[in-house]
Amino acid sequence: MSQPIRNIAILAHVDAGKTTLSERILFAAGEVRRPGRVEDGLATMDYMPEEKERGITIESGVAHFEWKDSWFNFIDTPGHVDFGAEVDMALSAVEGAVLVVSAASGVETQTIAAFKKLREAGVRTILFVNKLDNPDYSLDDTLINIEEILGVRPVLMTLPQYENGRMTGVLDVLSQSRLTHSDTGEEVVDDGWNVEDGWDGSRELKQHYAEAVEFASSFDDEVLKLAMDGKRVPPKMLLRGLKALANSDDYALCYAGSAMEGFGVRSLVTALTFFLPDVPEFNEGELGQVIRLRHFKGVGEISLFRSHTDMERKAWPAGFEFSRLKANLLQPVDEIRSGDIYAMRTPFETELGQTIYLDGSGVSPEPGASNLEPTTSIRDKYQPLLQTRVECLGSEDYHHVEKSLNTLGRMDPSFRVQKDDGGFWYLHTVGEVQLDVLLARLKREFGCEVRAGSPEVRWQERLCRDVGPVENTFQLGPHKISIKVSATPLDSDAHDIRLSAEFLETAPREILAGVRSALLESTEVGILGKGALVGVCFEVHEFTWTDGALPPMIKKACADAVTKLIKPADVQLYEPIMELSLECPVNFAGLVTGDIQARDGKVKEIGGDGKTHFLKADIPLRKIFGYATGVRSISKGTALYSMKLLGYRPATV
Repeated sequence: MSQPIRNIAILAHVDAGKTTLSERILFAAGEVRRPGRVEDGLATMDYMPEEKERGITIESGVAHFEWKDSWFNFIDTPGHVDFGAEVDMALSAVEGAVLVVSAASGVETQTIAAFKKLREAGVRTILFVNKLDNPDYSLDDTLINIEEILGVRPVLMTLPQYENGRMTGVLDVLSQSRLTHSDTGEEVVDDGWNVEDGWDGSRELKQHYAEAVEFASSFDDEVLKLAMDGKRVPPKMLLRGLKALANSDDYALCYAGSAMEGFGVRSLVTALTFFLPDVPEFNEGELGQVIRLRHFKGVGEISLFRSHTDMERKAWPAGFEFSRLKANLLQPVDEIRSGDIYAMRTPFETELGQTIYLDGSGVSPEPGASNLEPTTSIRDKYQPLLQTRVECLGSEDYHHVEKSLNTLGRMDPSFRVQKDDGGFWYLHTVGEVQLDVLLARLKREFGCEVRAGSPEVRWQERLCRDVGPVENTFQLGPHKISIKVSATPLDSDAHDIRLSAEFLETAPREILAGVRSALLESTEVGILGKGALVGVCFEVHEFTWTDGALPPMIKKACADAVTKLIKPADVQLYEPIMELSLECPVNFAGLVTGDIQARDGKVKEIGGDGKTHFLKADIPLRKIFGYATGVRSISKGTALYSMKLLGYRPATV
């Protein structure tokens, strides 16, 4: 029987200890000699210089390890909101996930967002309550917080133990054992402790075992019968009931401990072998699917690839190579297994979500065609809020920079590049951190020296009246293209293109596609250059062309027609409004609130527990540039905050 495969991801709010937990898992599995500290820039999974410098995960790191005869592919995902697309792509390739909740902060904004992503993706989730090495942080309060905010009943499976205010071990509910540290720092079962001896924690441990039996009885008739008869439910039977419970949307298995101190990790990883589903069955004839793209200096582009078949090296398609990827290191393999994750080199350029067949051919993803979400659909989720002008230092570098930017755009579905006819580009990014990282990677990985302007808010431009029709003609040599077009506003942010019946009947498919593409592309830059033109319906009344007209001619004719059709006076600007969630010690509440109001923010919710102040506010994005530095100064580094796009409103400036 082949070794079971478990593909897992770890998600959390920023600073909940996600990457530290990842390091501890690798240490427990024997993959690293000692767990690297994020604070020291030594985290194994955070291999990029930008990750080490910032202490955050940017790219979804991949590691592999074995635990109790199971093979794990382990993806450490970013927690920062700027890199949400990385999380989406990672979840497309896993069956299970660990959601880390900090006992210091409870369920936070990104915790909720991550839990929602997991639910939408149908990924089985196990909770880990972290940072309990501080006895001042309450496990009970965190469990109540989880139930109230996430709407699931946490079933506690490990209990922290303390001695003189210091965490000394955890009690495992299922095995009814105590785990502590060996002399080498590994988590091991304490053979001298027995739940029946009435030692410290025995009563509490038995109580939680009984609770687990009660919860599991709703999912297993045999467990229910023994429980109703007052008989003991053996661990193997309880395990079966908990497997069914883990698949329920109403409950979540919950492990508690400290990633920093290495407590609760062993029980958590063992749970991942027990409670996660097997990899699915895949379609015959498929080699696998591209789940991420990476670029390494000196190596070039590789694809993170999920295999859909078992195959030895001799049967691989010509020009294909497969390796294990550990952080940024490639280790060649001689065979691939169905459901496993590899790094793949191919003789052609791949795309995110692309299905590769056994003969080596590839088909780009179509919406709904696979369990991997199409890149276009992920792009629609992440609205670029900033735009930054970038230009070459020397004209001889133009083509290299353009190719490098396009590669980065293919790797990150939330980042977009808009080419300008003036010889420069606009980079459209979700936030400032993503922009900084992209520029750093452009230089480090691709060797591109560019000049970047200051980031500007990417507004929305909306058509506010019916315009046209207008006619435009473009001629180049013997070839001529003419278009007659009008436009009307829509109530939504969508675009619509209506073509005349005659044009639809007479034009070949490539001409129709060229016109649609050219009109949509013209909306990306907008009329005022402040952002994309949204909520517009173009109606093409007439379109004529000569045989042999090239696509660039169609693009030019349509772009010039839109410029003639829509004038600045026909457009109204809308600005992005962010929802800011912030918490800080109460002694900084006045300063923090005053600063938000000075930035035209409107506080809409205030709360707290007497020690910590919490607020939510709506604030224009243009007023919150550099907020991380400002709030750090005001609160002496104690404030934690997150932002998300709330919507757009008519600009008042």
